[in-house]
Amino acid sequence: MLGYGPRIVQVYRDIFARQAADILRGTKPGEIPVEQPTRFKVVVNLKAAKTLGLKVPESFLQRADKVIE
Repeated sequence: MLGYGPRIVQVYRDIFARQAADILRGTKPGEIPVEQPTRFKVVVNLKAAKTLGLKVPESFLQRADKVIE
């Protein structure tokens, strides 16, 4: 009914690309700092919520990145 996680496109495009570039420039993998995603995505499945008999507040739906009806 609810999904919350990092934006996968950002993880692959930004973080992995930057780390791969560092390795290709000769940086040792142990010297590359660990990076965490900074942007996350919220997806709400209203069909699943209705099946479970739950009501999702309108204010939450407005803040969701994607709403599945």
